[in-house]
Amino acid sequence: MKSNKKIHFEVSERKILLKIFDVIFVLLSLYIISELFEFKYFTFSASNFYWTIVLAIYINIFGSVFEMYNLQVASSQYQVVKSIILTTSTTVLIYLLTPIYTPQLPSNRLQIIIFFISIFSSLLLWRIFYVKFLASHRFVKNAILVCDKEQLIELVTGLENADPHYKIIGFINSDGEDNFKVRLNGIKSIKTNDLESYVRNNSVSEIVIASQKTEGITVSLYNQLIHLLENGFIIREYTQVYEEITQRIPVQYVSRDFYRYFPFSRSNQNHLYLLMSRLLEITFSIIGLSIGLLFFPIIAIGNLIGNRGSFFYTQERVGKNGAVFNIYKYRTMVKNAEQNGAVFTTINDSRITSFGKFMRKTRLDEFPQFINIIKGDMAIIGPRPERPIFVTEIAEVMPFYETRHVVKPGLTGWAQVNYAYGDSIEDSLMKLQYDLYYIKHRSIFLDINIIIKTFSTVLFYRGQ
Repeated sequence: MKSNKKIHFEVSERKILLKIFDVIFVLLSLYIISELFEFKYFTFSASNFYWTIVLAIYINIFGSVFEMYNLQVASSQYQVVKSIILTTSTTVLIYLLTPIYTPQLPSNRLQIIIFFISIFSSLLLWRIFYVKFLASHRFVKNAILVCDKEQLIELVTGLENADPHYKIIGFINSDGEDNFKVRLNGIKSIKTNDLESYVRNNSVSEIVIASQKTEGITVSLYNQLIHLLENGFIIREYTQVYEEITQRIPVQYVSRDFYRYFPFSRSNQNHLYLLMSRLLEITFSIIGLSIGLLFFPIIAIGNLIGNRGSFFYTQERVGKNGAVFNIYKYRTMVKNAEQNGAVFTTINDSRITSFGKFMRKTRLDEFPQFINIIKGDMAIIGPRPERPIFVTEIAEVMPFYETRHVVKPGLTGWAQVNYAYGDSIEDSLMKLQYDLYYIKHRSIFLDINIIIKTFSTVLFYRGQ
């Protein structure tokens, strides 16, 4: 019996697809216009091949900043139009202002308009096609989950919320109860003996094993899994799938011997990487402090009128290897904000002044932390440093929490660009998953991704 598998693009494949075809459609549009019309600004030849390379880089960079490669945005026709307008406008502006690597400014302003319309219309048409066809449900990946019945709802929700195109259509109860009724719509309870036939007849792409009870994998189930594996079907462990789709580590599903097998990134011990990172941190910190001086008068006046307290604010935070240091920030709260004891900052916290809210949203309150970076207490990228009292409290319920301290805390990080502001233990658990993903996969490419996403966070006013 032949397997019946649907076409499915993985998360990373869809992002690469978007990036490649964005460039292809833009270049194709410019080529057609240059051939059919009197468009002389952007032409194709062997002598100016670098024009196309620079344009492709700009489209990918600014597309990332304005979230054109966020799959949730890319699947929404309204949101992606907004991103296309911002990406096209910024790309054209920067391209026109870098004539060393791009064509000289055209004397005819109509050429600029044609250039803008060509890029905008090609991106728009391609992305409409993507929304209508490639982002449709015909590319859904169907999977079967093998787990304990108590875990089912949480495991399914965790996967499907991260990737709407990933669907659990079947479930095998590893507790051994074949007649268990599933309470989730669209998910069928499968008897162990029927697994192989169900997989072959329902376009199943992979089987995910999430059971933590080895006795739940019976001889009959094991033999069927082996047979399916031999016939080309993919069988994976849940934490592997979860990490790949969500880009975070599911610490709630790993056992307490986590430290024995957690594969820390080699970059954490790579002296060349660490040296280059340190040099860039100092350089960016000097630039950041210089930019901060430009905003200093505005912040000083706003603090005098809106905050009415001391200008700077220091607070103890936990750094690398558990060392405590004083973090520097501009004041955003009222005086004596914690007279009743330390508490998490919450959304719409009454202690934050109106000017303080503006400072937090724009991240202007964090400019003094460049001093911490120069001193070596912090890095540009890493887990956000937490207060000692909260570290102690959280570590009691999360045995892996202090793993964050194997690297320097950062001004920005993977958790900050992927998750909203947290004000509870549950939010701290979610942020921990992202922080551990960064520690595990730390690299120059992930660092660049975080920097680009940070710009996007600031531009879209998502600070807290």
